[in-house]
Amino acid sequence: MAANSFMVPLGTAAPAFDLTAINGGSVSLEDLKGSPATLVMFLSNHCPYVRHIEDGIGALANDYGARLSVVAICSNDAVNYPDDDPTHLAEQAARARFPFPYLLDDTQEVAKAYRAACTPDFFLYDGQLQLVYRGEFDGARPGNSVPVTGSSLRVAIDALLEGDPVPEEQIPSLGCGIKWKPGNAPA
Repeated sequence: MAANSFMVPLGTAAPAFDLTAINGGSVSLEDLKGSPATLVMFLSNHCPYVRHIEDGIGALANDYGARLSVVAICSNDAVNYPDDDPTHLAEQAARARFPFPYLLDDTQEVAKAYRAACTPDFFLYDGQLQLVYRGEFDGARPGNSVPVTGSSLRVAIDALLEGDPVPEEQIPSLGCGIKWKPGNAPA
Protein backbone atom coordinates (compact mmCIF):
# COMPACT_ATOMS: atom_id res chain seq x y z
CA MET A 1 0.00 0.00 0.00
CA ALA A 2 1.36 3.42 -0.96
CA ALA A 3 2.32 5.87 1.78
CA ASN A 4 3.54 9.47 1.83
CA SER A 5 6.52 10.71 3.80
CA PHE A 6 5.71 12.44 7.10
CA MET A 7 7.36 15.74 6.11
CA VAL A 8 9.50 16.12 9.23
CA PRO A 9 9.94 19.82 10.17
CA LEU A 10 12.74 21.60 8.34
CA GLY A 11 15.66 22.42 10.62
CA THR A 12 15.38 19.09 12.49
CA ALA A 13 18.79 17.67 13.43
CA ALA A 14 19.83 14.38 11.81
CA PRO A 15 19.42 11.55 14.33
CA ALA A 16 22.62 9.62 15.07
CA PHE A 17 23.04 6.07 13.81
CA ASP A 18 25.67 3.37 13.59
CA LEU A 19 24.55 0.57 11.28
CA THR A 20 26.01 -2.47 9.56
CA ALA A 21 26.58 -2.16 5.82
CA ILE A 22 25.39 -4.89 3.44
CA ASN A 23 29.00 -5.60 2.48
CA GLY A 24 30.26 -5.66 6.10
CA GLY A 25 31.66 -3.01 8.38
CA SER A 26 29.59 -0.22 9.79
CA VAL A 27 28.77 3.38 8.96
CA SER A 28 27.68 6.06 11.40
CA LEU A 29 26.34 9.56 11.04
CA GLU A 30 29.73 10.70 12.42
CA ASP A 31 31.36 9.19 9.31
CA LEU A 32 29.31 11.56 7.12
CA LYS A 33 30.14 14.78 9.01
CA GLY A 34 32.18 17.45 7.28
CA SER A 35 30.29 17.40 4.00
CA PRO A 36 28.38 20.50 2.87
CA ALA A 37 25.42 18.23 2.07
CA THR A 38 24.35 14.83 3.41
CA LEU A 39 21.59 12.69 1.92
CA VAL A 40 20.02 9.92 4.01
CA MET A 41 17.63 7.72 2.03
CA PHE A 42 15.34 4.94 3.15
CA LEU A 43 15.17 2.39 0.33
CA SER A 44 14.19 -1.20 -0.27
CA ASN A 45 14.65 -3.70 -3.05
CA HIS A 46 11.11 -5.04 -3.38
CA CYS A 47 9.17 -1.76 -3.66
CA PRO A 48 8.07 -0.84 -7.22
CA TYR A 49 8.40 2.87 -6.40
CA VAL A 50 12.07 2.41 -5.52
CA ARG A 51 12.68 0.06 -8.43
CA HIS A 52 11.23 2.66 -10.79
CA ILE A 53 13.80 5.31 -9.77
CA GLU A 54 16.77 3.24 -8.54
CA ASP A 55 18.89 3.90 -11.64
CA GLY A 56 18.20 7.61 -11.19
CA ILE A 57 19.30 7.40 -7.56
CA GLY A 58 22.57 5.78 -8.61
CA ALA A 59 23.07 8.41 -11.32
CA LEU A 60 22.38 11.28 -8.90
CA ALA A 61 24.89 9.99 -6.35
CA ASN A 62 27.51 9.44 -9.05
CA ASP A 63 26.89 12.91 -10.55
CA TYR A 64 27.49 14.72 -7.25
CA GLY A 65 30.40 12.55 -6.17
CA ALA A 66 32.36 13.83 -3.18
CA ARG A 67 30.32 17.04 -2.93
CA LEU A 68 27.49 15.03 -1.36
CA SER A 69 27.67 12.42 1.40
CA VAL A 70 25.09 9.73 0.68
CA VAL A 71 23.85 6.71 2.57
CA ALA A 72 20.89 4.39 2.02
CA ILE A 73 19.15 2.52 4.82
CA CYS A 74 16.82 -0.45 4.55
CA SER A 75 14.60 -0.75 7.63
CA ASN A 76 12.17 -3.32 6.27
CA ASP A 77 11.41 -6.62 8.01
CA ALA A 78 13.59 -8.93 5.91
CA VAL A 79 12.09 -12.06 7.48
CA ASN A 80 8.63 -11.34 6.07
CA TYR A 81 10.01 -9.49 3.02
CA PRO A 82 13.02 -11.60 1.97
CA ASP A 83 13.62 -9.50 -1.17
CA ASP A 84 14.95 -6.91 1.27
CA ASP A 85 17.58 -9.16 2.84
CA PRO A 86 21.28 -8.25 2.50
CA THR A 87 21.85 -10.51 -0.52
CA HIS A 88 19.02 -8.93 -2.51
CA LEU A 89 20.01 -5.42 -1.42
CA ALA A 90 23.54 -6.10 -2.71
CA GLU A 91 22.06 -7.19 -6.04
CA GLN A 92 20.07 -3.95 -6.17
CA ALA A 93 23.13 -1.85 -5.32
CA ALA A 94 25.08 -3.49 -8.16
CA ARG A 95 22.17 -3.27 -10.61
CA ALA A 96 21.58 0.45 -9.94
CA ARG A 97 25.29 1.32 -9.57
CA PHE A 98 24.92 2.69 -6.04
CA PRO A 99 28.30 4.21 -5.06
CA PHE A 100 27.23 4.75 -1.45
CA PRO A 101 26.92 2.53 1.64
CA TYR A 102 23.68 0.57 1.93
CA LEU A 103 22.90 -0.04 5.60
CA LEU A 104 20.69 -2.44 7.54
CA ASP A 105 18.37 -1.10 10.23
CA ASP A 106 17.43 -4.47 11.73
CA THR A 107 15.95 -2.97 14.90
CA GLN A 108 14.04 -0.35 12.88
CA GLU A 109 15.01 2.23 15.49
CA VAL A 110 16.74 4.45 12.92
CA ALA A 111 13.62 4.56 10.73
CA LYS A 112 11.63 5.56 13.80
CA ALA A 113 14.17 8.25 14.76
CA TYR A 114 14.07 9.75 11.24
CA ARG A 115 10.29 9.33 11.07
CA ALA A 116 10.72 7.48 7.78
CA ALA A 117 7.34 6.40 6.46
CA CYS A 118 8.01 4.87 3.08
CA THR A 119 10.53 3.66 0.57
CA PRO A 120 11.80 5.77 -1.00
CA ASP A 121 12.04 8.50 1.64
CA PHE A 122 14.70 11.22 1.25
CA PHE A 123 16.26 13.46 3.91
CA LEU A 124 18.79 16.12 2.84
CA TYR A 125 20.89 17.85 5.51
CA ASP A 126 23.18 20.87 5.41
CA GLY A 127 26.76 21.01 6.68
CA GLN A 128 25.51 21.26 10.28
CA LEU A 129 23.28 18.20 9.71
CA GLN A 130 20.07 20.25 9.87
CA LEU A 131 17.21 19.11 7.62
CA VAL A 132 16.74 21.30 4.55
CA TYR A 133 14.74 18.95 2.30
CA ARG A 134 12.43 15.99 2.74
CA GLY A 135 10.29 14.95 -0.14
CA GLU A 136 10.11 13.33 -3.51
CA PHE A 137 12.95 12.37 -5.84
CA ASP A 138 10.93 13.75 -8.76
CA GLY A 139 7.44 13.35 -10.20
CA ALA A 140 8.10 9.92 -11.74
CA ARG A 141 5.94 7.10 -10.43
CA PRO A 142 5.36 3.56 -11.70
CA GLY A 143 2.80 3.81 -14.48
CA ASN A 144 3.15 7.52 -15.26
CA SER A 145 5.15 8.92 -18.15
CA VAL A 146 7.21 11.42 -16.13
CA PRO A 147 10.92 10.83 -16.82
CA VAL A 148 13.14 9.82 -13.90
CA THR A 149 15.54 12.73 -13.43
CA GLY A 150 15.71 13.37 -9.70
CA SER A 151 14.72 16.97 -10.49
CA SER A 152 13.03 17.77 -7.16
CA LEU A 153 15.96 16.48 -5.10
CA ARG A 154 18.56 17.96 -7.48
CA VAL A 155 17.05 21.46 -7.11
CA ALA A 156 17.45 21.17 -3.33
CA ILE A 157 21.00 19.78 -3.53
CA ASP A 158 22.09 22.43 -6.04
CA ALA A 159 20.68 25.26 -3.90
CA LEU A 160 22.39 23.89 -0.81
CA LEU A 161 25.75 23.46 -2.54
CA GLU A 162 25.55 26.95 -4.06
CA GLY A 163 24.71 28.56 -0.71
CA ASP A 164 21.20 29.50 -1.80
CA PRO A 165 18.04 28.87 0.20
CA VAL A 166 16.45 25.50 -0.46
CA PRO A 167 12.86 25.99 -1.62
CA GLU A 168 10.54 25.36 1.33
CA GLU A 169 7.67 24.15 -0.84
CA GLN A 170 8.39 20.43 -1.05
CA ILE A 171 6.25 17.53 -2.27
CA PRO A 172 6.10 14.44 -0.05
CA SER A 173 7.73 11.27 -1.28
CA LEU A 174 5.34 8.47 -2.23
CA GLY A 175 6.22 4.82 -1.93
CA CYS A 176 5.69 1.53 -0.16
CA GLY A 177 5.16 1.86 3.57
CA ILE A 178 8.02 0.70 5.79
CA LYS A 179 7.51 -3.01 6.48
CA TRP A 180 7.51 -3.00 10.27
CA LYS A 181 8.23 -6.11 12.26
CA PRO A 182 5.16 -7.36 14.15
CA GLY A 183 4.48 -5.04 17.07
CA ASN A 184 7.21 -2.60 16.03
CA ALA A 185 5.24 0.03 14.06
CA PRO A 186 5.47 3.54 15.53
CA ALA A 187 2.42 4.64 17.50
